[in-house]
Amino acid sequence: MVNIAIITYSLYGHIDILAKAVQRGIKEAGGSADIYRVNETLPEEALQKLQAPPKAKDIPVVDKDVLKNYDAFLFGIPTRYGNVPAQWASFWDQTGGLWVEGALEGKAAGFFTSTASYGGGQDSTVKNSLDYLSHHGMIIIPLGYKSCFAELSCIDEIHGAGPWGSGTLAGPDGSRSPSDLELRVASIQGRKFFHVVNRLTSTSKLVNDTKRKKVEGNQKSPTQKELLEQSKNEVEAKKKATNPNDCCAVM
Repeated sequence: MVNIAIITYSLYGHIDILAKAVQRGIKEAGGSADIYRVNETLPEEALQKLQAPPKAKDIPVVDKDVLKNYDAFLFGIPTRYGNVPAQWASFWDQTGGLWVEGALEGKAAGFFTSTASYGGGQDSTVKNSLDYLSHHGMIIIPLGYKSCFAELSCIDEIHGAGPWGSGTLAGPDGSRSPSDLELRVASIQGRKFFHVVNRLTSTSKLVNDTKRKKVEGNQKSPTQKELLEQSKNEVEAKKKATNPNDCCAVM
């Protein structure tokens, strides 16, 4: 089964809540996912002044080498002026060694976000994250509209999320919690993401198995041309090994 990691950064906890909903969607689809968070770079004094709650103890800090152990990723990112926060950039700045190895090449990834308001960067935050993934050769899987058109097109209530991925609006002071609609979209994204990456992984495995069997088959059953060439080489080798003083050679 495909191994999925949900990797996040959350200052006030909104992304953590969405991450649990995304994880729930993956489980509902028959998969599993582990949740991690990137390391906090702000000093404790700054966090206290920002009135940030303590970090969730059940979400371990991710190490860059952990990325090698997973086939696909869902990244939860809050915005900073329509861009990624410094904590997120700091994490990716440490992955140069993985880039040299090509360790993340061909691995799939999706995004979900949190912003203060509609104009806070639900889409631009994701777009500004694409450079990291493209340099590593990763495959982007957006949410799209097919699985949640009713939720994304709803105008009866305010909500985050869009075609790039699920999302929430935290409010200017961070006091708004993700709504039922936003959590529903997050779960839908988890389900869809699992189905897509599972299909990609299964197809890749089938192709690789077919290639391997073909190679093994060729090794066990040489072609007629290869058999003739082998026989010809054996005859030539015997001629060269024959002693000219041998009686049979004189004949």
